[in-house]
Amino acid sequence: MSMDATEGRSLSAEERELAAVPLQQISDDEQAEVDTAWRSELRRRIDDIESGKVDLLDADEVHAQIRAELAAKRKWR
Repeated sequence: MSMDATEGRSLSAEERELAAVPLQQISDDEQAEVDTAWRSELRRRIDDIESGKVDLLDADEVHAQIRAELAAKRKWR
């Protein structure tokens, strides 16, 4: 039995959370594929760092850059 959007909006937050659980579950085979893909991605990222292909940035520096960019954008409004 499927539910349309109107019926979904009439559910309480707890009911919506419970209804979403089956959508969040994946099979063991699907989980294995996800795990393999993540291992591959992590290996690629580690290789990029170790080879010097990418540089790591300090979080405080990144946050400062973002704050500066946002402040500059606000000035132009």
